[in-house]
Amino acid sequence: MLFEYPKSAAFGRVLPKSKIYLHAKPRTALKDLFVRQVEQIVWQYKLAPETINLKQSRAVPEIQVFSISLRAGELKDEVLRCIDKAIPFPIIFELSTEGKVKAVAAFKRASESDGSKLVVSDYFASPWLPKDTPRSPLPVVGNLEGLYAQLLSPLMPFQSRSGESLQARVQRMDMIHSKQREIGQCEGRLRKERQFNRKVEINAELRSLKEELADLTSL
Repeated sequence: MLFEYPKSAAFGRVLPKSKIYLHAKPRTALKDLFVRQVEQIVWQYKLAPETINLKQSRAVPEIQVFSISLRAGELKDEVLRCIDKAIPFPIIFELSTEGKVKAVAAFKRASESDGSKLVVSDYFASPWLPKDTPRSPLPVVGNLEGLYAQLLSPLMPFQSRSGESLQARVQRMDMIHSKQREIGQCEGRLRKERQFNRKVEINAELRSLKEELADLTSL
């Protein structure tokens, strides 16, 4: 899903890569990724109390929308994470290439142990869509924190449970991804194993992992 952002929130400034480097201090290999994969970064919208008349909170004082034009159809998460760490506000990214666009974002919050540091989750993304895809109006919410949750929600692969907070949902998504990786590794070991007894043990482990994944994905 793509959203129609209000004209009152338009910012429209090109963000030089050098500004990102200055704040995030990426290593040479990551700078090389920026050069190979990123054509241009535009700070497209600033969603803030003065631009869209929604109250801020300590967790979400503003939301930024960045448009990134790609040189090719790929962008590594490391590049997005570098930008996220350089900008102290939640960011919704819109990636574009060859007439297509998709939204990408991570859940970003202040560290509970050190409020000066940011914690950035795994990234969630919409599918690639034609650039002329009709956009949805912004959801009606009471504050910027509620808006942030509504912007992230369509990007997540599993639905929210009743009463589940945004942070709890993101943590469950992380657990789901971790469990999916475990299942993949377990299936790999099963394919390589030749001993019958070990196959039985691995199959039992695999069944257990799949049950745990089913619990995590159920509503």
